[in-house]
Amino acid sequence: MGSLHRMAVLCGLTVLLASTAQAEEWKTVKEEEGIKVSLSEVAGSQYKAYRGVTIMKTTMAKLRALQEDVPGACAWIHECKTQKLLKHEGNQNWTYTQFNTPWPVTPRDSVLHVTTIENADGSLTRELEGQPKYVPEEKGFVRVTQVKGFWKLVPKGDQVEVTYQAHTEPGGSVPSWLANKFVVDAPFNTLKALKERAEK
Repeated sequence: MGSLHRMAVLCGLTVLLASTAQAEEWKTVKEEEGIKVSLSEVAGSQYKAYRGVTIMKTTMAKLRALQEDVPGACAWIHECKTQKLLKHEGNQNWTYTQFNTPWPVTPRDSVLHVTTIENADGSLTRELEGQPKYVPEEKGFVRVTQVKGFWKLVPKGDQVEVTYQAHTEPGGSVPSWLANKFVVDAPFNTLKALKERAEK
């Protein structure tokens, strides 16, 4: 009887997860150079969530090394001006990043809490969560008020499937043309630049 109950609970969870996934309704907006970018509306936000997916001919070890080099990662993160590690504790990092923005928009900065989870199937998930109050605000920058997302690396033989998904509230006022451009450029350019380095 116990196992039947467990089965029923599992079935219920599967249905619940499936309906949640459908509720997100991702729409593909760009598919070039092996990178697929999709967007989704977020309830209560004027900014869309973005997701980029690609396959890289590389190893998990090389991708991990590129991602764990916090200052060096700025070279492949879209519009990153500078980035530093604030704190490292076990599987958790706190990072501070400054971003370039086109004139006349004030440059943005963000503090991210990154939690790395090694999954039983050999895949790796890095959960990203904004912590805007972790360090005092910097003069000349507007702090990104909210970030929620993840990186997922899944080994596929001699390749790795890489997913980068996030939703951000940039803080202050951002023109709609820039917000709409950012949600496509951020995942595409970030994955493209990471892929170039990972496949070298």
